[in-house]
Amino acid sequence: MRPFLFALIGWACLTVSAGAGPAAPTAAPQLPPSNVAAAPKAPRAPVWEAKLPSFSEPSYDAAVETLITRFEQATGKRLAPGPKKKVGLKIYTDSGPGMATPVPLVQAVIAALERRGFDKEGIFLVGLNQLRLRMTGYLPALVTGQTPFKGHPVYVLESGRFYDPVWFYDSPLPQRFDPIFAESQTKDFSNSSTKDEDRKSFLATPLFLDADFWINLPVYTDHPTLGVNGALVNATLWNASNTARFFRSPANAPAAVAEMSAIPELRETWEFTIASLEHYQFIGGPFFNSLYTQSEPLLWLSSDPVIIDSMMLARMNMWRKRYGFPPISEDIRTLEYAEILGVGSTKVASAHIIDVRP
Repeated sequence: MRPFLFALIGWACLTVSAGAGPAAPTAAPQLPPSNVAAAPKAPRAPVWEAKLPSFSEPSYDAAVETLITRFEQATGKRLAPGPKKKVGLKIYTDSGPGMATPVPLVQAVIAALERRGFDKEGIFLVGLNQLRLRMTGYLPALVTGQTPFKGHPVYVLESGRFYDPVWFYDSPLPQRFDPIFAESQTKDFSNSSTKDEDRKSFLATPLFLDADFWINLPVYTDHPTLGVNGALVNATLWNASNTARFFRSPANAPAAVAEMSAIPELRETWEFTIASLEHYQFIGGPFFNSLYTQSEPLLWLSSDPVIIDSMMLARMNMWRKRYGFPPISEDIRTLEYAEILGVGSTKVASAHIIDVRP
């Protein structure tokens, strides 16, 4: 294993300003020097796996209900409404149509939550970009005005209305434009914001302040800077403002993902991740390219986002090899950094996969 180059990593922390507002959280763990012990490792969480007979809503509905029931039985925790009576669903639409969280999956998760006592208005969706949310069916079509999620609030993070100025991740890196198209959008623009604005990424608060818990529903692509664009990234960089600045350095983005995923307040309400393999892309991401996509009739549920990302990394590299492409660079250390901070495990060979039959 190659030594960690901690000198290249921008140190950062979660910061809450003084004064009124939520109680000050514990600072997000920082990546330790090589001579300091890593965070204590929690017991490895299993990955529950269901095979889908099709990608229809009934198939998703049966699989999701079975997976959640098995999770509840194993943990002793029922996903019922708490004091806030709200639950958040973090979806992914930022690669556009063809590579977004499947609508039937989200409908199945909503149905399972409604069976457990949540009201329609208490189940909200969180996405990043209004145009791509509309293009993928999560916001009403401009022509028909119809949406399969009528009655469910959909929070568009790029509107800027869901960031709290007292909750931010502090790191001295350049500013953000659009995180998906950052490289092309930032090259011809000068930086007109202040240094203080540049170093802060404001965290979207609905998931960890407004909800009893939230569920991560990523889609998988490769990423030239992050390696795997999946569970960890959907919960962190695609859930904050001013994040394209991290992509200017290959060392900064992986460290930011790892540190943000270890923020206690975010982790406490992050119940689990459900990932569908209905479609995933192994090269050319995050821009959608149908030539390099694969599909498997599998649905995974786990409270360990690192092991799911690691399992997908192995799949992506397998397909890249078959198509004659090199594997995702081992120099991208996103998953290893997250493991060091105690977020989860990268040990795919010893992953505890539980086969679940709806």
